[in-house]
Amino acid sequence: MSTTSKNPIERCEASQACGAIDRIIHPRDKDLGGFSVRRALPTIQARMVGPWIFFDHMGPADFAAGDGIDVRPHPHIGIATVTYLFEGEILHRDSLGSEAVIRPGDINLMVAGRGIVHSERERAATRGQPHRLHALQLWLALPQDDEETEPAFHHYPTADIPALKVDGVAVRVMMGQAYGVHSPVRTFADTLYIEAELKAGQQLTLPAARERAVYVAQGRLQAQDSVIEQYEMAILQAGVSDEIVVQASQDTRLAIIGGEPVGPRYIEWNFVSSRKARIEQAKADWTQGRFPKVAGDEDDFIPLPR
Repeated sequence: MSTTSKNPIERCEASQACGAIDRIIHPRDKDLGGFSVRRALPTIQARMVGPWIFFDHMGPADFAAGDGIDVRPHPHIGIATVTYLFEGEILHRDSLGSEAVIRPGDINLMVAGRGIVHSERERAATRGQPHRLHALQLWLALPQDDEETEPAFHHYPTADIPALKVDGVAVRVMMGQAYGVHSPVRTFADTLYIEAELKAGQQLTLPAARERAVYVAQGRLQAQDSVIEQYEMAILQAGVSDEIVVQASQDTRLAIIGGEPVGPRYIEWNFVSSRKARIEQAKADWTQGRFPKVAGDEDDFIPLPR
């Protein structure tokens, strides 16, 4: 069997030269009826990276006229959700009365705190014609002191997100600070989220963070003696030198996430908490209709999975 055909984690271990890479995760691929979602976090191999507890890569998916995403109202606690689009758009509505169209380059930050409900749909004008959706959705576990904070909604248009060239590489500092710039997106702990597009042969030095991971949304990367293939997430070793350089083997789009750990968390369905009893309470509250409603969607919701 060739090395590249092995399970990614086995491949890294077998090389015995993973360098700064602790492990490589191959996300679980779930087909939602022609719409593929890859979940890199949480997995058995990595529950969290810094404060990040959830990482989904949606698409790219092509929809015919009349088709598209239609995620009914559902609840969250204990986290802040981060939605970022490469292509397409999503119509966000929540129980605070917020309504926003998320477009490529924007950041949608929804702070669930003690509890929020939202839906993710598409505008009729978008759904009425053939269209494509390609996006990342991430969850930040809130520090214990902020788990029960008041829910909030923040929308940051693409013009507000710092963009720069680092050794010729197009970089956007989505959250936190790196390469001499600071993102305006709200954070609750030391948080890092960067996206970059490398042309074949270009190199990028990764910024420092307590914990870090690199996800290849498109293309292929070389990191010291390891290869990170498309749709793989490389978890970097904690405490290694900050001077970690990756090189694109082909045109590559990547996401870098990281930051400081906020402590272990329980996660069940859409609920995250440092206390298991709090999740049980949230499940009961949702089942018994005690969460707030989304205006215009009062009679529609996703039931608690059994």
